[in-house]
Amino acid sequence: MSLFDWKRIVESQGENVPAEELEARVVETLRTVFDPEIPVNIYDLGLVYALDVDESGNVAIQMTLTAPGCPVAQTFPGEVEAKVMAVPGVNSVKVELVWEPPWSQDMMSEAARLQLGML
Repeated sequence: MSLFDWKRIVESQGENVPAEELEARVVETLRTVFDPEIPVNIYDLGLVYALDVDESGNVAIQMTLTAPGCPVAQTFPGEVEAKVMAVPGVNSVKVELVWEPPWSQDMMSEAARLQLGML
């Protein structure tokens, strides 16, 4: 994480953002994180199974990877956590990697399918 990211985190602490607006900011940020094997962001790829944002700026994410043997399984949740933590108004982030249900192409958004030429 860069010094710029840390500065944004410190500046955003204590910022009171309505949960709905904060969730939109988090989703926007998740759309900047790309799967290392498929050139689509993790949100539209359907890797984010659950997103919970409360009024205190606490964010909980349940996500998966395209395959359990994915080489980034150890580091990717930390990368997602760091990016979301940099969102103004976020005070804490917990990313949980889950494997049920297994990810499939059916979980992709229409935008992701279009981007991959599947429509």
